[in-house]
Amino acid sequence: MTRKPSQRPASPPRSRDTRFSTLHLAPESLGFALDGAAQAVGAVRQGAALPAALHAIFVSLPDGTASAARGAVQDIAYRTMRRLGIAEWLVAKLVRKAPPPHVAHVLACALALLVDEEGNAAYAPFTVVDQAVNAIGARREIAFAKGLVNAVLRNFLRERDALLAEAQNNAVARWNYPVWWIDAVRNAWPDAWQAMLEAGNAQGPLTLRVNARRATVDAYLETLREHQIAATRAGDHAVRLDTPMPVDRIPGFAEGVVSVQDAGAQLAAQLLDVRDGMRVLDACAAPGGKTGHLLELADIDLIALESDATRARRIGENLQRLGLQAHVRVGDAGDPSQWHDTTDQPFDRSLADVPCSASGIVRRHPDIRWLRRASDIPALVEEQRRILEALWPLVKTGGELLYVTCSIFPEEGELQAQWVENRHADAVRLDAPGQLLPAVARAPADVSAGSRAGQSTGSSLDHDGFFYARFQKR
Repeated sequence: MTRKPSQRPASPPRSRDTRFSTLHLAPESLGFALDGAAQAVGAVRQGAALPAALHAIFVSLPDGTASAARGAVQDIAYRTMRRLGIAEWLVAKLVRKAPPPHVAHVLACALALLVDEEGNAAYAPFTVVDQAVNAIGARREIAFAKGLVNAVLRNFLRERDALLAEAQNNAVARWNYPVWWIDAVRNAWPDAWQAMLEAGNAQGPLTLRVNARRATVDAYLETLREHQIAATRAGDHAVRLDTPMPVDRIPGFAEGVVSVQDAGAQLAAQLLDVRDGMRVLDACAAPGGKTGHLLELADIDLIALESDATRARRIGENLQRLGLQAHVRVGDAGDPSQWHDTTDQPFDRSLADVPCSASGIVRRHPDIRWLRRASDIPALVEEQRRILEALWPLVKTGGELLYVTCSIFPEEGELQAQWVENRHADAVRLDAPGQLLPAVARAPADVSAGSRAGQSTGSSLDHDGFFYARFQKR
């Protein structure tokens, strides 16, 4: 699942720390990776989305170093985002005077690695300490802090158990979310809030959507077995790999046999129940995952709408890989005059996958929690309503609109669905999953808020958090 364009700034701010110091650091070294990950953490703390921050770092790498460094830098940056609360708490606890920002970020990345039990750690503790010191020493402007970094990390290792126990008394350090987020989840889901926060700190699985035009799930599982890739069925069209891998190693990906898409996200196309000949709108469509799925399920006349021209191009690229076609248009879903002719026929189905807090996909995008503010939610609620108001008149009588968010906050879910019912007398609410809360594979069953009727609609799938509400125009 890719974030909707409701995320905060996509481009990291420029600073003197946006380039690697390569003079004394080998690209394959942990020190090089710590330096790059620290740059990414610093960019997020200035308001940049983590993928954009990492991209800016990778394109700045000297020729020949990107492939050696990319995987380690990305892994450490994502680990640190998931543990930023405890890492920054430890920096504040162990350093009397705030160090220069890049020093603090290197420390945070190193501590995010060191909080793991040694048996489960990605790197040996002495290696992390040594390489963090090297990362600082490679930058002349902060080389004076080598001794500080060495002392802080060694002090942590000596007092590790006591410090981690003390951190349990601080909510941000305990859960690795801002206080407002913790409070919002606890207030909304008092019986499940702890499991939900923990699920958001786990790394999401790699789930594939099998192209129904090209293969069945059973047939594709057999293909994976032939390639000695362990996987399990995760839905009607979904397969979950036991071990994530780059897409260029996934059989059939380049040929459009499968796509990467969370099991929860795959419900959207199925719930729309598209049939041959229907006229369908996929609003807020980038990067095109749900667009592709809809076209895989039926021969339909589909408009894929996206407000951002750059993101709209990604829809076309994804459809080209799948060998499918749609009418890709650039425009504001909340202003149909930009892209919809009044003489056009109304839509049989409309998918309103609206911009939201993205709080349900935080395990895949752990930077979201540090970018969002509590004040964002009311603003997003208004934007969602603006889009819904614009799209509802375009649905034909007897047609359906599916409202979707990748959020776990009721303001963007059930309360919005109730608003649609109260706002439009001709809107009949149909059965749909309602709130799907994040579920992880190790749980015996997922945590689901159930449908409108209060029935549990969850399964044992491993999926992100989504809200689904379905309306028919009478």
